[in-house]
Amino acid sequence: MNSNRVNVIGVPISAVNMNIAVENIFENPGATKGKYICVTNTHTAVLAHDDPEYYRVQAESFMSVPDGKPLSVIGRKQYPEMGRVTGPDLMRRIFKESEDRDIRHFFYGDRQETLYALKDVLLQDYPRLNICGMEPSVFRDMTEAEEQELTDRINATEPDFVWVALGAPRQEYFCYRMKGRIQGLMIGVGGAFNVLAGVVPEAPLWMQNMSLEWFYRFLKEPRRLFKRYAVTIPKFLWYQITGKEVKK
Repeated sequence: MNSNRVNVIGVPISAVNMNIAVENIFENPGATKGKYICVTNTHTAVLAHDDPEYYRVQAESFMSVPDGKPLSVIGRKQYPEMGRVTGPDLMRRIFKESEDRDIRHFFYGDRQETLYALKDVLLQDYPRLNICGMEPSVFRDMTEAEEQELTDRINATEPDFVWVALGAPRQEYFCYRMKGRIQGLMIGVGGAFNVLAGVVPEAPLWMQNMSLEWFYRFLKEPRRLFKRYAVTIPKFLWYQITGKEVKK
């Protein structure tokens, strides 16, 4: 397993590309049980820089893969093999790899209508995909008893992968709390359920290659994303230029 990490604004990001990330996941399935993967972008990297608790969540993951292209660009200076590993693309690759294996997938998060649409698309694109369960989010903080009941329901399906779409940083905190409790490998993929289900359009490849995916998302949801990008992007650039230390 490639366990190297690179310092990006003080946050330890896994020095992987898609092929390496998938190899790390599949080379020893037993080693991933009960662990989690963060799909990290500039927004969550800045959150981890500023928040010691969220920093621990990112640092203690099985991997924190570089979803945001700026992370992989910075990382390539130290590890030339680094490349983007986006949530939707990671899902597609793992689904393809697992179709002919005895691998079970559970999906937690988003809304029930999104899960219905996602299931239809996935079974059309990956007919042999083993979907062992789906459950929408309650869109609020759960009590400890509710979380335990959810954990029991998920574990009852004997999942190998648990895909979590609660949005950052909520999904990463969830995975951190469930580490060692949920049996499968948890992967927080944010809005990827909506993308794969066709509910939200994916940025054109040329925009992704030019690190403009954030701008495409902003054009689609300007009111929701304005504050995030107005703060996140200048902070990320400032931390990278000045080398401002992470709060620990």
